[in-house]
Amino acid sequence: MIHTIRLLGVAWLASVGLHGQAVPVEREPTATLVPAAPVRFGVDADSNSPSVWELVNGRDALFLFTSVNGWATRHAGTAVSTLVGLGPVDFAPAPQHGVWIEAIVPDVDGTWYGYYHNELPAEICDSSTRVLPRIGAARSSDFGETWEDLGVVFEAPPDSHDCGTTNRYFIGGVGDLSVMLGPDRKYLYMYFSQYGRPATIQGVAVARMPWSARDRPRGRLAVWSGRSTWMPARYTRTSEGYTYTYPAGMPIYRATDEWHDGQRVDAFWGPSVHWNTYLKQYVMLLNHAIDNEFRQEGIYIAFSESLADPSGWSTPRRLIAGGTWYPQVMGIEVGVGTDRIAGELARFFMGGRSQYFIQFAQ
Repeated sequence: MIHTIRLLGVAWLASVGLHGQAVPVEREPTATLVPAAPVRFGVDADSNSPSVWELVNGRDALFLFTSVNGWATRHAGTAVSTLVGLGPVDFAPAPQHGVWIEAIVPDVDGTWYGYYHNELPAEICDSSTRVLPRIGAARSSDFGETWEDLGVVFEAPPDSHDCGTTNRYFIGGVGDLSVMLGPDRKYLYMYFSQYGRPATIQGVAVARMPWSARDRPRGRLAVWSGRSTWMPARYTRTSEGYTYTYPAGMPIYRATDEWHDGQRVDAFWGPSVHWNTYLKQYVMLLNHAIDNEFRQEGIYIAFSESLADPSGWSTPRRLIAGGTWYPQVMGIEVGVGTDRIAGELARFFMGGRSQYFIQFAQ
């Protein structure tokens, strides 16, 4: 039996346990959008927009990266409301087929590790209008002004694309990502959108990589395939070295109407994950598409106490109807709050624009 009771003004769920006594279980957290003065990143964003605080000349400085039209731009300021554009980032060498930097993890030695969405033209399907997304990595030692490309680190399984797709943009692939470093700094967890065939693999999935492999990440991820199983890449030796292929992941949130067989779609995509210091939980925002052009039905929110167990994520609940792509939470605490860390009250952004605070409650 389940009952709702009030204890010190907080709603709890109480189940009847052994000998009939009530066993209280705290309810799932909630989030409320509160209207606020508008704030922009400076330009509209066509991906998640990562941010990092650093000490520059003895003062806290916030760096933020927006990406549009296949390239990333750097911004800096003393708060998200005072950002100034610093121009496009430089790469050595520049990756082909675009760089949408969607996540950055600063290391203890000051090196930043970035993870980007990349779009390979769909030449395999003789298409000039669609692409096959994949994920790359890079690092920077100068506050993100210049980046050293570490290459493409994650791709969909071979032959999982669909040349007959009705999807406006993608023939398959993986991309639209968010990453979090585990609390013990043992693993980097990568949440990504999976667009390939068959339909059972479509949705939001997760892979992890030993953080010790961050400087040589190619082939080092393992894809979650359910329960406690993480499947590594399969290596093949060639005359030029090694190639590797990844299996498809088991979606945390599986598409219930697939991406490739008509106009109608029912799928979550584009996760954005942060650690909430008030809730002591991880929070994920998700886009929810309802057609093959990624038309938005709403933005959803989910919670988890652990990165290590992907099955622990809660059922997504709608946060706002409609909305625009790339929702994310931005912490507002000076020197701390970013797209990866936020507290009880934070900013809620969509596409680089914010008209709301987001208030979390237990």
